[in-house]
Amino acid sequence: MGKSVVISGGTSGMGRATALARHARGDRVTVIGSNEAKGRTLPAGVRFLQADLSSVAEVHRVAAEITEPVDALALFANRPSSKRRETADGLEFTFALYYLSRYLLGHLLKPRLDAAPDPVIVNIAGVGTTAGRLNWDDPQSREKYSLVRAQLQAGRANDLLGVSFAAQGHRARYVLYHPGFTRSGLDGHESPLVRGVLKTLATFFARPVADSVRPIVDWIGNPPGEPLTAIDRGKPVALTLKTLDPADAARLDAYTTGLAVLPRPR
Repeated sequence: MGKSVVISGGTSGMGRATALARHARGDRVTVIGSNEAKGRTLPAGVRFLQADLSSVAEVHRVAAEITEPVDALALFANRPSSKRRETADGLEFTFALYYLSRYLLGHLLKPRLDAAPDPVIVNIAGVGTTAGRLNWDDPQSREKYSLVRAQLQAGRANDLLGVSFAAQGHRARYVLYHPGFTRSGLDGHESPLVRGVLKTLATFFARPVADSVRPIVDWIGNPPGEPLTAIDRGKPVALTLKTLDPADAARLDAYTTGLAVLPRPR
């Protein structure tokens, strides 16, 4: 019997490739994405749930639709924004989509993950990269915004998310994975000029999608044994790296909890 796999941001690029690869192995795959037209192009047998994952309410809604045990949760959702945008929750868009949706899905689906025999979460971001930082004084980038700064901040937040999740003693193993420059998501940039440059660079320097998703597909089938694993372009990342600092992870977790995005424990 196949596994139950949930993939956020799974309608294109690496997310879609992972969904198709696990579906081909007989898994029950659920893809969450915002683009309904792309969702309709997924093969029969792959469940598609349409949701705007930058919305806290939408993440709660879609998580509630997943009622079976979840063997694997793979987190891909991200969409760069050249201008600062706020969500309906008053949060900066990149922070909400790239980081907060992943935090929420991991925590909201915890009962489903705990019900599986060997659960794993794979978070695809930029672990091993040390550029960028959490702006603790202005995490919502109200004073100074740039696309690169917002993406790097959310990447570092995902690093810390893996650290805090593993430290909380959840049953699911957590994998932080940086695939490197991949021929994936190149249509996501708002500027046609930038999209063209990225596609040209990708022709010469980017990894094929199949190569980048191969470890993800394998981790879903055979999760690592450790609570936290970090891999940067095929190489293990030392968990002592400054971007994986446990104190910073606890601080970010406290900040995120303070946003009142999860129900209070009873």
